[in-house]
Amino acid sequence: MGYSCCGSSYTGRSFLTKEEKIQLLREYHQDLKREVQGVEERIKELEIN
Repeated sequence: MGYSCCGSSYTGRSFLTKEEKIQLLREYHQDLKREVQGVEERIKELEIN
């Protein structure tokens, strides 16, 4: 993988446009939200058992 911005990876050019950087950050933000949801679900599972 090439370019890495806050955990998101981009393979290709060295210089991204502002819009491309924004899109990568938005995708990373969504990934983080899903990760938090998964952690919260796992905590609930462990508390029940």
